[in-house]
Amino acid sequence: MTTHVIHDIFIAGGGINGCGIARDAVGRGYSVFLAEMNDLASGTSSGSTKLIHGGLRYLEHYEFRLVRESLMEREVLWSMAPHIIWPLRFVLPLHKDMRPGWLIRLGLFLYDHIGGRKALPATRTLDLKKDPAERPLKDRFARAFEYSDCWVNDARLVVLNARDAADRGAVIRTRTKVISARREDGAWSIQIEDGVTGRTETVRAKLFVNAAGPWVDKLLQGTAGSNVHNVRLVQGSHIVIRKKFAGPNAYFFQNNDGRIFFAIPYEEDFTLIGTTDQDYKGDPANVKITDAEIDYLCAGASEYFREPVTRADMVWNYSGVRPLYDDGATKAQEATRDYVLKSDGTADEPQLINVFGGKITTYRRLAESMLEKIEAALGVRGKAWTSGATLPGGDFDRNGFDGLLAQIRQQYPFLSDIQAKRLVRLYGTRAKTILSSARSAADLGTEFGAGLTVREVDYLMDEEWARQPQDVLWRRTKLGLKFDQQGVEALDAYMKSRVSNGLRQAAQ
Repeated sequence: MTTHVIHDIFIAGGGINGCGIARDAVGRGYSVFLAEMNDLASGTSSGSTKLIHGGLRYLEHYEFRLVRESLMEREVLWSMAPHIIWPLRFVLPLHKDMRPGWLIRLGLFLYDHIGGRKALPATRTLDLKKDPAERPLKDRFARAFEYSDCWVNDARLVVLNARDAADRGAVIRTRTKVISARREDGAWSIQIEDGVTGRTETVRAKLFVNAAGPWVDKLLQGTAGSNVHNVRLVQGSHIVIRKKFAGPNAYFFQNNDGRIFFAIPYEEDFTLIGTTDQDYKGDPANVKITDAEIDYLCAGASEYFREPVTRADMVWNYSGVRPLYDDGATKAQEATRDYVLKSDGTADEPQLINVFGGKITTYRRLAESMLEKIEAALGVRGKAWTSGATLPGGDFDRNGFDGLLAQIRQQYPFLSDIQAKRLVRLYGTRAKTILSSARSAADLGTEFGAGLTVREVDYLMDEEWARQPQDVLWRRTKLGLKFDQQGVEALDAYMKSRVSNGLRQAAQ
């Protein structure tokens, strides 16, 4: 089957870069078709450290442009999606085996001033003999710096970009794989395959964007027909443990080998520790944390916390493969996190534009850079617009979370405090869309576990492309941390029944 419509842009890849580009492009008036071979954010984009940050350590590698751009984006993104992005204060304990205190303070001075910080608090020095931030730490730490960055629910950031793109007219197809792509009659002919039904069709487009993340070289090889090597695959792994400290701060630690890692409050009851950095040679689909990485993170955290971190504390772990642009750096942690956009094709043939590298913090700026290339190829349609536009559910003041939560609690008094906060954190103002006219807990339907009801699952299937339990439990929410096997099986049965009874496709 071949579609007769010729789209302006075909995007391969439903991670943060692909969905961010789709949103920006369709908002400027281009017609967009996006295909993701698995679920949205099923790869690198859900395997991050969940931070919108400038990258303090990138200053050591003189990546001042990247740091400045990242720092400028923190408050822009916070305003766009205050339900899934919020400020965090990071405590960086000082000790004799790390970088000199004066050097760190100089770096933090730059961090505070080169990115146009306005609303986030500045760096301050802590006396750990008096400050509450000391409580989880060993006695040997006397002084620390405290600075600002932001937290992000990474997988939801991807889905909300896709949802907004679809609301504006983009076609979003998940579990749809690119089988082949060729230039034909002045346009791209891209054969795609539905991963569920096996049905194939050919989509026509004037321009092809390759945002396949770790698979970008593989897809490029298939379309350009040449053996290419543009990305360096770097594995980053994290462990999630039972909550190690009660305060609101996150911690920035340095290991004896000079590498840094974070310990961050996570999903109310847990602590997230990571990340590692090591080159990866296998299939990105099969990446898993190694025993050595678990030992490394446990040992590193145990150097700082009063209470040692052991394997017994671990309740979950995850790994992602970062497709960093291969700049020839010797060590994985030194490879650039900046993005590179490269065009393939002559001026008189349909363009292929490849996305290499990047980080979640700069995804919106990457999309704007991509649109400059698209405009050069297809002509200008509309102005840049995303910096002042909220994502779905984020249409409230960035300091107004508590007010919105109070409003939801008043309107739906049958919700528990935990359930109300979770819904507002995930969906913002669109929590009202899920709750709608409900007047009691029974109106939300069967509860599968941990407050997840039929009403919420229906929303995720109808509006956010969820098709399987892992989509719901580990990407749209993180309720997999609190679900038992019986709950998973009940959820699976319900979702399968909806699909077999003719699930309404998410609006395209």
